[in-house]
Amino acid sequence: MYVVIVESPAKAKSINKYLGKGYEVYPSYGHVRDLPAKDGSVDPDADFAMLWDVDVKSAKRLNEIARAVKDADKIILATDPDREGEAISWHVLEVLKAKKVLKDKPVERVVFNAITKSAVLEAMQHPRQIDVALVDAYLARRALDYLVGFNLSPVLWRKLPGARSAGRVQSVALRLVCDRELEIEAFVAREYWSIVAHLRTQADAPFTARLVGADGKKITRLDVGTGAEAAAFKTDLENATFRVAEIEAKPAKRHPSAPFTTSTLQQEASRKLGFAPARTMQLAQRLYEGADIDGETVGLITYMRTDGVDLAPEAITSARSVIARQFGDAYVPKAPRKYTVKAKNAQEAHEAIRPTDLARLPRAVARALEPDQAKLYELIWTRTIASQMESAELERTTVDIEALAGARKLDLRATGQVVRFDGFLKLYQEGRDDEDDDESARLPDMAKDERLKRERIEADQHFTEPPPRFTEATLVKRMEELGIGRPSTYASTLAVLRERDYVRIEKKRLHPEDKGRLVTAFLEAFFARYVGYDFTADLEEKLDRVSNHEIDWKQVLRDFWLDFSGALAGTKDLRTTEVLDRLNEILGPHIFPPKEDGSDPRGCPSCGEGKLSLKLGKFGAFIGCSNYPECKFTRTLAAPDGAEANGGERPGVKSLGVDPDSGEEITLRDGRFGVYVQQGEGEKPKRSSLPPTIAPADLTLEQAIALLSLPREVARHPESKEPIVAGIGRYGPYVQHGKTYANVAKDEDIISIGANRAIDLIVAKESGLTGRRFGASESAPARVLGEHPAGGAVSVKAGRYGPYVTHGKINATLPKEADPTTLTLEGAVALLAAKASGGGAPMQGRLLGDHPSGGPITVRAGRFGAYVNHGKTNATLKRDASAETITLEEAIRLIEDKEAAGGGPRKAAAPKKAAKSSAAAKKAAPNAKNKTAPANDEDPPFEPSPNRKPAAKAAAAAHKKPAAKAAAAKLKQAKQA
Repeated sequence: MYVVIVESPAKAKSINKYLGKGYEVYPSYGHVRDLPAKDGSVDPDADFAMLWDVDVKSAKRLNEIARAVKDADKIILATDPDREGEAISWHVLEVLKAKKVLKDKPVERVVFNAITKSAVLEAMQHPRQIDVALVDAYLARRALDYLVGFNLSPVLWRKLPGARSAGRVQSVALRLVCDRELEIEAFVAREYWSIVAHLRTQADAPFTARLVGADGKKITRLDVGTGAEAAAFKTDLENATFRVAEIEAKPAKRHPSAPFTTSTLQQEASRKLGFAPARTMQLAQRLYEGADIDGETVGLITYMRTDGVDLAPEAITSARSVIARQFGDAYVPKAPRKYTVKAKNAQEAHEAIRPTDLARLPRAVARALEPDQAKLYELIWTRTIASQMESAELERTTVDIEALAGARKLDLRATGQVVRFDGFLKLYQEGRDDEDDDESARLPDMAKDERLKRERIEADQHFTEPPPRFTEATLVKRMEELGIGRPSTYASTLAVLRERDYVRIEKKRLHPEDKGRLVTAFLEAFFARYVGYDFTADLEEKLDRVSNHEIDWKQVLRDFWLDFSGALAGTKDLRTTEVLDRLNEILGPHIFPPKEDGSDPRGCPSCGEGKLSLKLGKFGAFIGCSNYPECKFTRTLAAPDGAEANGGERPGVKSLGVDPDSGEEITLRDGRFGVYVQQGEGEKPKRSSLPPTIAPADLTLEQAIALLSLPREVARHPESKEPIVAGIGRYGPYVQHGKTYANVAKDEDIISIGANRAIDLIVAKESGLTGRRFGASESAPARVLGEHPAGGAVSVKAGRYGPYVTHGKINATLPKEADPTTLTLEGAVALLAAKASGGGAPMQGRLLGDHPSGGPITVRAGRFGAYVNHGKTNATLKRDASAETITLEEAIRLIEDKEAAGGGPRKAAAPKKAAKSSAAAKKAAPNAKNKTAPANDEDPPFEPSPNRKPAAKAAAAAHKKPAAKAAAAKLKQAKQA
């Protein structure tokens, strides 16, 4: 028996089918060992000795593999065909050696560029040994990442509160985003004018021409810089006669782009499909591992981590055949197209990303794939086919026009383009990130010396624009151009920047957060070399040389550590004042922009005497006055939109108007913990934070006054007749009745919430129909909906896992989108009928794939967060996991861990004591007018105070515990009696 070790269970299932009897395929579920997050995992003093740790989950799987290896005749390591895959094979082999199960058994390494039967069987015929150089390159990279992250992050924590981490590649990518923001802020717009003549030929065909010269001098785009110059040219052209001076038509060709590499796939999927790089790689992984096509699991694309652009000969032959069949022989070039690229590492320059079978058309496989998978497959198929199609044939025409205005001669030019043969453009055209349409429409026929008629002259004002912010696609492209990172790291690097709140994405553009700018400024001030583009690219090149057997990997680490350890030592004695001075200097233009009146941008707008500067607090950085504590003026680093509307006199403050009742000024302010509105000044002015439904830039005076009037009464309870009030608290908008608080949804306007909606929220909360996890839902009263057609009452109740409807012995859970407070009898009867028929509800969530033991695995949005489901087992996603990017392998691990821990459907808890009677509850409830939510001026919602809930819960539990034991003892005695 031969034991084959792969990475993923989905791949193991497919390969086992292809290899047949005599082979057993086991998945490692990715990396099986890693460096523990503690000091000493990489020891520079011991020549960079590395301590590896096997976690509990991996240990279980490795034990299973080791048991199989004991009885095996040969071990075949078949992990992914890249540096990470080589490292996983090495790790598995090292563990098996340590367990002493290998003995003299032969060990081979094979790689599958595609998960198809032919590719797998072909690879098995060409085994090799583990590539030690690739493993060394992996070890060097992992050690470098550890040394930078583990040593640099604590420096950030100590010297820069609020910062979370720093990484070798991550910090350089963040610097790219921050540097682009500095360019945008420093940009000064320049005025320019364009002069366009709308003309007609003798045949009355319209076209346009631009002014390009005057009096023998060339005029470029920015040369006409004032309205007066533009007006003079316009007047001359309106009095000129026009003649065709020259016509030039040139043939041109446009060639197709190369097939996808990892980088270009991420870029194009972002442009055309709107997928984040992490999402693209997740979908590509699943396409690579395979889908069920005509009863057989087959890999649909080749390996998706590659720098190569070449195609295998059989793929080129297949592509040419598909082109001829689908588009005709005219679209097949005479000779196959060959693409080359200067790969930084020949060991990793695999074949380009392409479909495993180009005859498998997108529409044929779409029914077997999820919508996003189908879109990505179609993009890969289209790009691959287009790369082997004939070039597009164009004709570019340039017409020079002479305009005579008295003694003055003006030159105009019209350009146009005609597609004579569309070629590959019939199928595919590559997207662009910042499109600038420089290709004109087709020009009408005209002849040299032909007289032209003037229709009108336009002179339009323009202003130059700053460089655009990066999208995820353009940042990946820029990192690739600079040689920073590798294809397998781009997606994870961008994901970390978002998770750390260093950047945010708005309209697909990356905006650096203040936290990210602080980290970048700190690193540039004290570790400038290690966030330098050239240094990082040079280090990547050295790692590539390691994988090419050119240099020793430990020598790379020695050279790096010699300088890096010195830089670390230089920060140990840094004082906070030194850090602040450097950050104030670097970030000055950003946090203290010049004022229009020329006054000191650092002058305190509150006391008028102190100076504003960057301060560090336990919640991060903020701007404060030097006269603290006498002056308590603070604001965040960046002033909110419109904060300088008052001539820049009060940075961080925007006047909205005057309250008509009190005569006090209403202002929008930027505090240390967010944006808020304030009425007047003084010791304790009235304040309110902004709800999620209102953007600071859109806030009006009327909305601000309404917010400051909160909490306000919106209804009376139908039973107690006590008021129900609406307000904004520390945790967002809410409605309240006595001691009952109900959260208001983020998309609901707390200002305009009506009486009916407020009553519904309170009644649902009091009846337990909101699905509170730890509330006494079982003891909550049911709501009778009416009589079932077959007899008996139909009720809606609150269960431990959410609301459900019940009739007799049949219970049916309400769909996630259903509202238990408005559910009708007809809707409940339909749910019960579906449950009784055995059909139940349709499959919920997003299908990830099949479990190795059978049955679908889905990821779902639960009431308490996202989770994965397999049969009756539900496993909550970890904090660092996302429902959008979780893979099938990760889901299987969570399911297995839950089952190993004895997880599964939770047992029903014993019902708690019945609540107090409604009369007693009314008597105990305080008057809503006297005791509502904490007043905003006493406990501002924008400045959180210590959370006392856990302590209160613990005290209550400790108080109830003896009573609960006594009640249980009495119940036991009663049963025995």
